Amino acid sequence: MSVIISETRRWKCVCAYDGTAFAGWQSQAGGAAIQDVIEARLAKIFKVPVRLHGSGRTDAGVHALGQVFHFDADWRHGADKLLAALRTGLPPAIQVKSARVVPAAFHARFQATGKRYEYRVHLGDADPFTRPYCWPVFRPLDLAAMRAAATVLRGRHDFRSFTALNGTEREDTVRDLRRLDVTRRGRLVRITAEADGFLYKMVRSLVGVLVAVGEGKLTPAQVREILGTQKRTALVQTAPPQGLFLVKVFYA
Repeated sequence: MSVIISETRRWKCVCAYDGTAFAGWQSQAGGAAIQDVIEARLAKIFKVPVRLHGSGRTDAGVHALGQVFHFDADWRHGADKLLAALRTGLPPAIQVKSARVVPAAFHARFQATGKRYEYRVHLGDADPFTRPYCWPVFRPLDLAAMRAAATVLRGRHDFRSFTALNGTEREDTVRDLRRLDVTRRGRLVRITAEADGFLYKMVRSLVGVLVAVGEGKLTPAQVREILGTQKRTALVQTAPPQGLFLVKVFYA
């Protein structure tokens, strides 16, 4: 009698997705999240439920170029065939870009050392192929003022003023915002944020404040005051989700 030996291994995958039609990354009742769709595909491949673990959440409507997740499974046919099996059954809005075996101790979320996001602001109305992936802003933006405000925000601070936490959570709100850049090419303004971690809706809140500065509604000095209060106020608007992209997750 032959003995079947289990070869369960941990797989690390990187995926990209258009978040327009999904309820965010994290599993939701009804299966409308990206995690649900990928898990459903894995269940068909392995004939058993497979739970995956992502590097973190993205909100409904937010996109990703480099979301990372891991799962454990017994697969003996190599990474290329696993990647092909995953891609075959996923909708066009989700693409698994890579898959590889990693040590059993690897964890997509807990071992992440940082993340990079990009937010796209379009100056004026955008065409139908651009509009779903940007925030059209119809007032002129003072990019110099926005960059001055970004300088205020860079560094290690308590970012409670820039999160949508409702005040009952005990999460540490100190983060090291290593990068916050504002660049322009044509009518597209890119805001790039990189940190050791981000709070709930923190990037969209930072973008909202920078755009308010660009429109002349706030000054860099007021942004410094908002940061110092460590309290959310109506001055901090949350940018819409469709302009936000998770670009990369960093590991040591």
